[in-house]
Amino acid sequence: MKFCRPILTWLFLALAVHGQTAALPAGGSPFAAAADEHTAWDIVSGVSAAAPGQPFWAAVRVKIEPPWHIYWINYGDAGEATSITWDLPPGWQAGPVQWPTPAQQAAGSLVDYIYEGTPLFLTQITPPADLKTGTTVTLKATVHWMECATVCLLPTTKTLSLDLPVAASAPPAAANQTLLEAARAALPQPATEFDVSAWRAGDKLFLGFAPTAGAGAPGEISAAYFFSADAQTRPAAPQVLHHTAAGWVLEMDRVASAPPDAKSLPGVLTITGSDKATLAFSLNPPLGAGAPAQFAGAIQAAGSTAGPGGLAGILLLAFFGGLLLNIMPCVFPVLAIKVLGLVKQSGAERRRVVMHGLTFALGVLASMWVLTGVLLALRAGGAQLGWGFQLQQPGFVLGLAIFFLLFALSLSGVFEIGGSLIGLGADLTAKAGLSGSFFQGALAVVVATPCTAPLLAPALGAAFALPPLLAFLAFTFVALGLATPYLLLSLFPGLAKWLPRPGAWMETFKQFMAFPLYATTAFLLYTLNGQVSADKFLNILFALVVVALAAWVYGRFATPAASPSRRRFGQIGALALFALAAVLAYWPQQELNWEPWSAARVTALQKEGRPIYVDFTARWCTNCWLNEKAVFSSGAVLQAIADQHVALLRADLTKPDAAITAELARFGQAGVPFNLVYLPGRAAPIALPTALTPGIVLDALAGKSLPPAAQ
Repeated sequence: MKFCRPILTWLFLALAVHGQTAALPAGGSPFAAAADEHTAWDIVSGVSAAAPGQPFWAAVRVKIEPPWHIYWINYGDAGEATSITWDLPPGWQAGPVQWPTPAQQAAGSLVDYIYEGTPLFLTQITPPADLKTGTTVTLKATVHWMECATVCLLPTTKTLSLDLPVAASAPPAAANQTLLEAARAALPQPATEFDVSAWRAGDKLFLGFAPTAGAGAPGEISAAYFFSADAQTRPAAPQVLHHTAAGWVLEMDRVASAPPDAKSLPGVLTITGSDKATLAFSLNPPLGAGAPAQFAGAIQAAGSTAGPGGLAGILLLAFFGGLLLNIMPCVFPVLAIKVLGLVKQSGAERRRVVMHGLTFALGVLASMWVLTGVLLALRAGGAQLGWGFQLQQPGFVLGLAIFFLLFALSLSGVFEIGGSLIGLGADLTAKAGLSGSFFQGALAVVVATPCTAPLLAPALGAAFALPPLLAFLAFTFVALGLATPYLLLSLFPGLAKWLPRPGAWMETFKQFMAFPLYATTAFLLYTLNGQVSADKFLNILFALVVVALAAWVYGRFATPAASPSRRRFGQIGALALFALAAVLAYWPQQELNWEPWSAARVTALQKEGRPIYVDFTARWCTNCWLNEKAVFSSGAVLQAIADQHVALLRADLTKPDAAITAELARFGQAGVPFNLVYLPGRAAPIALPTALTPGIVLDALAGKSLPPAAQ
């Protein structure tokens, strides 16, 4: 996912670009008004007339004054992406925009991807076959860009147009045809000379390219650079080219925000030969979780991320990484539960303690083998998965959070785990039998995957680049490291003498051990917050409150000493509350495309002639939340928004914001909720009342309900 573009990024860009912003006049702003443009845009057609059904090439052309520049579809570390959208008459079709190869530009510690000079953005246009000759058609294209030099202008949107006559044939426009052919020749070309593959290993991305069969040995390659079209690589990080027996491998840093389930690696690869000539290739190879066979050992040989000591070094790092997992916040609660069990058994015979230790280790190994087998099988089938892939699924994370919350509530004394379905999973880990030890070992692996301890990250990154059998061996060493502490305590009873004997203190200890589980629940909720929308996450939090209430009802009324009717009430009540929690957690949410509010964005949307709905809100505002639930759960409102192409802007006052506060004051408002509707052709917006209904919003969008708000 691309980073948002906050005002802070623009300010930093203004301070960083060429390091020249210190030359601004006193009191000057690093951003200029869009009226001061240093670019000239137009549409260039390769034909002087359009003919029915005959495709032709056209381009959006921009002339950029030196030393100004605009940005590629991935602007790099800072900037604003250029976008081009064609608006053609009915029946006409526009192919994808062909983007020229960008250039790199260092801006302080940042690297941006830019265009300078006179780039042309080509598109193939196809008229309908039933087009009437003797008429004239208007081709339109909307462009959005930001231009920078020592300062940056505010992002600008403009609609270009070209009138083109319709004739029986499509004669070429001589001057333009030459220009467009040159632009097409300069575009990144398909990499037909290479077999290209891409894979992910830890925080690295790799691009391997080898000569295709029959292509012959290519010339020497002295340098290469990959422009990631969807911002998966770090622009400012060095890209290292490795020469291997199979071909070449380009090693790149992966950005932390890159989608973990990305299916491919689209972009442009530039290659510089020994003759200093540079070629550009358009790529979109599938993105795997491990190196293909021809490159499996190449990175290790090249001294990259395989780690010191070859395979032995990987296995050593894997073992110590697994060992350190025991003190990580994901695993410590499970280890704490097992230590609690060991304390209870500290007076038991040695054989019994040893069996529990071995069974716990077997549970760790079995769970790790199953998890690794599934991961490697899916990877072999083309799925893009990595360590901790199950933690990428919101449903799994939520289930794990509920599990730990219930177990923590049980340790706190809210309810006692029995044999019901509600406590089945926790009951397995609570049992003193061998099945409990086995399940605790399995659970340790399940919750360990989101925690890559310091030594584990490079080991896992290298393991994913190994062939399947060696990767399987590496993960086995992770499991052995994870199981070692408890296994040692079980095999060497002399170490257990340092453990305290069972007694009344254990109840206090049990309650204390609930807090690591609460902390783990909090960590899982932190993960979940990054996977779902804010409204969905709020529903989940309410669902967890209901889960806690269900646990309390069960513990209060379904005790073994209670009467059958009271116990039945507790069981049914708990199940009913669990059902309510499930409804809250999984209730479908209408995902709307909200944009951050700014006065500049309102102005730009008004120039486009779009209706605008502005919601002044805050997370701490209960009435705001009730308004949103009442209005945006209405199918009629959602349909009106879609039909009228309404732009949704959210002015969020959860944190102090001087610009939003000033805008509220401009309309005589001191707080939220407050909502505005801007309609095309009306100079002033419509101010909505504090309490909203779907009818009020529909009337406002129709422009017939309320008088315009005072400016």
